[in-house]
Amino acid sequence: MILRSQRFLKLTYSLVASGPQCPHPCQGVHRFQYFGTKCLTSKSSIKLKHITFLTSSSTPKNWSHGLLQYHAQSSSSDLASQNYSLIYAFPAIKGLRALSRLKLMQTGITAALLPTVFFFYLQGQASITLLTYTTGIATFAAVMLYVISYYIRRVVGMMYLDSTHTKLKVSHLSFWGHRRDIYLPVSDVMTLGDTGDSPGESILQLKRYSCSDTFYFSPRLGLVVDKHSFEKVFGTLPQ
Repeated sequence: MILRSQRFLKLTYSLVASGPQCPHPCQGVHRFQYFGTKCLTSKSSIKLKHITFLTSSSTPKNWSHGLLQYHAQSSSSDLASQNYSLIYAFPAIKGLRALSRLKLMQTGITAALLPTVFFFYLQGQASITLLTYTTGIATFAAVMLYVISYYIRRVVGMMYLDSTHTKLKVSHLSFWGHRRDIYLPVSDVMTLGDTGDSPGESILQLKRYSCSDTFYFSPRLGLVVDKHSFEKVFGTLPQ
């Protein structure tokens, strides 16, 4: 009986040890499910941080989802760890940020007042004129919030260029007025000659060849910190 149990353990171990290995260098534990963890690599060591494993016999779909999630986090952290130098800044972005949050506050207040006015109207304590007036203000505030946020989100606050001059980091505002960074290949950014802007325009377009999204920046109203690096991305500045 002991010999049979030992043979059974050896056979089980050999079958498990011959299983598929993890294609990523962050340690391979076969027949385990990986969920969105971060791997920190260096020349001397490989560290695994905050890893959660759940045993499973075969979960290819979840495994693929975990790998995609890992690669997204890994590439994002790699981009954030690169050295970037400031090439353009727009100081008035702070004022636009305050305006965006003010519109959010105004819209929230009017939206909160509308149910109250409607309740008093049903109770006969508010007139139809007050209800119509409040509804109009709330609707106008919501439309203005959408319009203002639409353009504010496309104003470039700062631009950075990495040390290899191949990646451009563009900072702009989100819908909630927070800073958001996007990373663009320099080869994908249109030069000023390709965007169709005339040399005399104060506001220029930041466009890409791969998609139709458009951002806006102004070398005249803003500040070109590093003209040489700026022209490597956008070409010669219009005089």
